[in-house]
Parts: sequence; C-alpha cells; structure tokens
Amino acid sequence: MKAVLLTAACLTESALAYVAQPRTEDAQCRQTTVAILGAGVAGITAAQALVNASVTDFVIIEANDYIGGRIANVDFGRQSNGDPHKVEIGANWVHGVGGNFVNPIYHLIEKYNINLVSPDYETHLTFNETGPITIDDLWDAYDEVSEEAIAEAGRLLTENVQDESTRTGLALAGWKPEIDDMAAALVEWVNFDWSIAVPPEDSSFIFGTTVENFTYGLFGEDEPFIVESRGYNTIVKGEASTFLHQTNDPRLLLNTTVTNITHSDTGVTIHSSDGTCISAAYAINTVSLGVLQHDSITYHPSLPLWKQTAIQSFGMTTYTKLFLQFNSSWWDPNNTNTEYFYYADPHQRGFYPVFQSLSTPKYLGSDSHILFATVTGSQPYRVERQSDAETQAEIMHVLQSMFPNVTIPEPTAFYYPRWTLTPNFRGSYSYWPPQVTLKSHQNLRGNVGRLLFCGGACEYAVLWVFAWELVFGEGDGAEGGGAVGEEGM
Repeated sequence: MKAVLLTAACLTESALAYVAQPRTEDAQCRQTTVAILGAGVAGITAAQALVNASVTDFVIIEANDYIGGRIANVDFGRQSNGDPHKVEIGANWVHGVGGNFVNPIYHLIEKYNINLVSPDYETHLTFNETGPITIDDLWDAYDEVSEEAIAEAGRLLTENVQDESTRTGLALAGWKPEIDDMAAALVEWVNFDWSIAVPPEDSSFIFGTTVENFTYGLFGEDEPFIVESRGYNTIVKGEASTFLHQTNDPRLLLNTTVTNITHSDTGVTIHSSDGTCISAAYAINTVSLGVLQHDSITYHPSLPLWKQTAIQSFGMTTYTKLFLQFNSSWWDPNNTNTEYFYYADPHQRGFYPVFQSLSTPKYLGSDSHILFATVTGSQPYRVERQSDAETQAEIMHVLQSMFPNVTIPEPTAFYYPRWTLTPNFRGSYSYWPPQVTLKSHQNLRGNVGRLLFCGGACEYAVLWVFAWELVFGEGDGAEGGGAVGEEGM
C-alpha cells in the first residue's frame, strides 16, 4: 500500500526529465540526477519509479548496512538443529487483507512467496498481578462503544467539524473507565495502543480513525502475521534487485550517514559523516519523522518555518518487541496452542500488557519455546534505556505474577531493539495528533524547492489524501508529495 502511494508523493515530472549537469561549486562531489536518502520501502520504491520512467542516474544513501528500514529481522535463540530462529523486530503484520480490493503489499507477499499466519485472537488468557482473571464484559463494552465512536468520527469528518482526541471521542460514546480501573486500561490498550502505539488522548479522533477505516474498509479486516525464514524484508530486497543488478551496485551507498544538506534553486548537495558529498539536481528525503525532529541532519539554508512547524506538529512513537526463549513452553503445558496472554498491571498502564507465543505449530514450531512481549508509547523510552538484565528482571516478575503456581525457568535467550536510541530511526513510526490540521499535513509532505519529502515522515498524510480523493473525488488542494508549502515554494 505505502509503496504505491509514496511514488506519487515523491516524484515530479521535472525531476524525471532533468539531465544531470555538474554544478561548478560542487565539482569535487559525485554528480547525479536524483539523490535518495534512505533505502527503506519509500527509498527503494522511489528508485524503482525512477527506473520505470527511464531515469537510472540516481544514488541511494543509507545509514544502515542493509536495505529495508524498519522492516528488519535478527537471528535469535536456537532451533533444535542448532541454527538460529529468524524473528521480525520491526514490521510484522500485513494490515488489511481479504477485502474487495487487494492490498498492494499483499501482491508483493504473493510475488515473493512470503509465509503468512492467521493469528487467532480468540485464543487468549487474561491476567492481573494475582493470576488469571475474566473480563469478558469489558471486552464487549469496548467493542460496542468503539463502533459508535467510529461512526461519530465519520460524521465529524463529513461535516468538517474541528478535530478532537480519540479519548474525547470514546468518552462521548460512553467509554469512561476510572483512572484506577487497570482491567479497563488493558482492554483499551489491546484495542487501541497495540495498533496506533499511543494512548487515545494522543491520537486524532477524526483523521486517525479515517485512515484506519480506509485501510481495513478497502482492503479487508484480516491482519496476517509474517513468519518467514528469509525475513519480511525479502520483498524490499527483491524489488531492489530488479534495478540494482550488481552485488555492489555503485548507486547504493550503505553505511553512509548524511549530516548536512545544502539546497538551492539549482540543486542539492549532500554531505556525509565520512567526508564524501553528492551533488544532485533533486533529493528525495525519506528519513523518519524522528530523524527530522531531532535535527540529525542540518539544512543550509534552514528549512522554512512552515516546514519546521509541520515537522514538530506530528508525533513519533515507538513499538518495541522483546523476545525470550526458554528451554520449554512452560506457559502452555497442555499444548492448547494459546497464542496471546494479556496482563493488567496494578500500577502502570501498558506495562508489558501482551505476550505472544511463537511456540505453536503454525508459528516457529512447538519446540521453539519463544514468547515475545510488546510495549508502546512511553514505555519503550523507559525500557530501552535500561540494561538487558534490568528489563529481563521486570518481565520475569510480571510472568511470575501471571503464573504464580509455575516455577518459571530463566530464559536461554533474550533480545529487544532500541529504536528510540538508534540515530537512524528515533522511534518506530509517525502518528496523527489531535487537532493538527490538514494544512499542517500538506506542509509536512510539501517540498522545499528541489528537496522532496516522503516516506515514514508523511505516510499518514499520503494515505489521507489518497483516501479523500478516492471517496470524495477531489483532493485537499495538494498534489501528492509534490505539494507546496504555505509560502508557495
């Protein structure tokens, strides 16, 4: 989905038609027509679109030693034969499958024969600090209120009413849990935070709901889970291989960190930490919103105020998975293949609220003995600044509270990424805060002269414009990522 939309968001006819000419002031720099910052889904898609338009003079600059961005995996633990398992530390689900239209990502899943698993969310158990609990009434209550809130968000959208937070929308629909009702907080986290990665008070009611409804309403409500020994980023590598024909194609620069961008009405010069530079007619900037917000790259001249304001108006959140392998699947002694274990902590909302078992036949096998926990929002900032030993101790304490009658062994392997501390990411993905206007979204994806912006920093904006045009037959005055900012750039 994003791969298709980002193409329209990034490229302009003038960029495609340009023939590279050396700029005398940057004669010492490598010359190219288009410089692409980032080799994630957006960067690879932009390069592929250029090739499809017969433009092959480009350079992709990537700070990591691999392509794929946050579609990433690691070797973890050990299989019975001694080989490691492959676990996805970033993107792991395909959101929106089984509807009237085929999700473009699903086309790539089929093309590269990626293995999918259908999660069974009904096979779950719920716990608090004393052990198992039953809260079916809360699950049902949230489902009922959520449907009413979604309908109300649609009404507010069509009537062009001022946006509010999802917290407000849920409250007006009747969801008003007490602040110390931790079981209700768990239900809310599972239904909302687990996907959006922020609590309802931090998310736009109108636009957040619209984008989610667009995805699931158009492409379907199924969310298959990726279990692929080659890794989910096989789809990105596969698409890249269609135009990067050499093992060491000189147009792909890995392990290259951009530090400074100089831009003007004649071109863009990009400087890297290794002292090299690239002079291009245009640059396509696909770095994350977190990188933009942290000023990891300096711009000369500085980005205009309308652009800086838009960048700082949006939110960057984090979705962190923490993996544990044991010498047995002690949480499922009767081989019921229960997939999900929810935990309502007595003091903190979102404190290791979900554990997912990969130790079932359809995931990594019954003998994998792997669980992973998920934390979102502010919790990753805390756990990612702890040592592995501190975080593991917290998780083991939670598990022992959930299973008070089980002697839980120490894990044989433990791992989690630190997205917030990684300069190339500074979090997982962007989100749409309350009361941020469409004008701000237009400015977020707006270009600054020959410097184009797309990728994770403006993915929600691109999805929104696409949805608006599809449903209402008109845009918001902007044309994809070629939109100009309020200063008429």
